[in-house]
Amino acid sequence: MLLLECPYCGVAGEETEFHGGGEAHLKRHGPESSDADFEGYLFHRENPKGVHLERWRHVNGCGKWFHAARCTRTLEVFGTYTAQCSEPPQEIRDKISAKRPGWTWREFS
Repeated sequence: MLLLECPYCGVAGEETEFHGGGEAHLKRHGPESSDADFEGYLFHRENPKGVHLERWRHVNGCGKWFHAARCTRTLEVFGTYTAQCSEPPQEIRDKISAKRPGWTWREFS
């Protein structure tokens, strides 16, 4: 079971208190986007065996969306941060790199 902490209200709880919303930091294209861009947004997602950045919503609390960095193999949570961040905070990246040498932050364009 995942143990997450909402970065907005500070409540920590089991994953049943939250709802997963898929991969974080996806580029959302506007109405003028090409079919290929829209297809990429809808269907081409990361699904790593290892560190993954995800969106979560605190459904049984403040109701806000946030991001979480976790490992899909071990369920270890490296940290959570607000949804307004365009990339993981440096402290979370450092924590991941310390435990997973060679991990790099994938640039999203």
